[in-house]
Amino acid sequence: MQIGRFLSRRTARSAKSRAAGGSIDVLDLLGRPAVDLDTPELQRFLAGKRILVTGAGGSIGSEICRQAMKFCPRRLILIDRAENALFEIDRELNHRWVGADVAACVADIADEPRLQSIFAAERPQVVFHCAAHKHVPMMELNPGEAIKNNVLGTRMVADVAMAAGVAAFVMVSTDKAVNPTSVMGAAKRCAELYIQSLSDREDCRTRFVAVRFGNVLASSGSVVPIFRKQIEAGGPVTVTHPEMRRYFMTIPEASQLVMQAGAIGQGGEIFVLDMGEPVRILDLAHEMIRRSGLVAGKDIEVRITGIRPGEKLYEELAGPTEKTRPTSHAKIRVWQLPTATARQVEQMLEVLSSVSQQGREQIIDALRRCVPEYQPEVSAAPMRLVTEIAEAA
Repeated sequence: MQIGRFLSRRTARSAKSRAAGGSIDVLDLLGRPAVDLDTPELQRFLAGKRILVTGAGGSIGSEICRQAMKFCPRRLILIDRAENALFEIDRELNHRWVGADVAACVADIADEPRLQSIFAAERPQVVFHCAAHKHVPMMELNPGEAIKNNVLGTRMVADVAMAAGVAAFVMVSTDKAVNPTSVMGAAKRCAELYIQSLSDREDCRTRFVAVRFGNVLASSGSVVPIFRKQIEAGGPVTVTHPEMRRYFMTIPEASQLVMQAGAIGQGGEIFVLDMGEPVRILDLAHEMIRRSGLVAGKDIEVRITGIRPGEKLYEELAGPTEKTRPTSHAKIRVWQLPTATARQVEQMLEVLSSVSQQGREQIIDALRRCVPEYQPEVSAAPMRLVTEIAEAA
């Protein structure tokens, strides 16, 4: 009988949260006005161009496709290895922009012959490189895949783009690349170093730039949709630490920043958007519960689960050796990062290529040699991660 009453109360709470939870506007959770970077500069940069987007089926890649279509590109080439995600964005674009010239290519960015074939046939002028593994806990479990996709895959796309004479190449990076504590962040820092090294080559005619993001609100697998599902299920809402804070931006902001960086970048820069003050995740959880018409601690339990391996309490936008300078846009700045020599980058790739199929310890050691500021969480327990992921599923 007691179990029956508990289930009835839980079901009632779930129904109530489902009724209200879906109406939460992510802009209300941002804590600042959204930044709109839509300018005539983007029109000049993108109109009439052949634009290629890797990771086109992902949250950022698909939004870049939507935003780019507003500027009337000559042709939009979509690359993704996830067939269903690619199908969905291709279908959406062709429905919204009837008659638009869109090409959907199922491809892996680590497949050099396939990439060369696509670039030779399509001759893109602008590349937005969004394809990457992004989930910190998942990459702690699968570090070799972070190397193969985020580092070696980026090298592959960048090399093919440069050889094909692409005019502008923009790589999506992350604030987790600053003083990284995770495999994902360290791998992204290696990718940054590589594209910066290409900009230093005398034979390079491509403008290579990168863009660092904070967390993107409502993107696939991010905290907002996770909290929403937990609220709809009647709880608990799980927060790793009461003082965990993150910088946030919206999907349109992130996508416009990527495009804007390609328009204003001269080569070798790493751009960042002014995202205001970092948001405490616990406050975000309480606000989402409140906006769902529920009371935290009464209708919905908020459970502190502990920091996961690779996570920081506070993300950083730049390291202590990095200087910043303004751009022509008040909300965009450039971090002038210390670059690596061509020999150092070559050695980095040799080391990472040699360990990508090896065990976790060898990969962590290799990343520490390549990124001196990388401080991994040595107490990470892979078995605990497996349990957490299984429970979350």
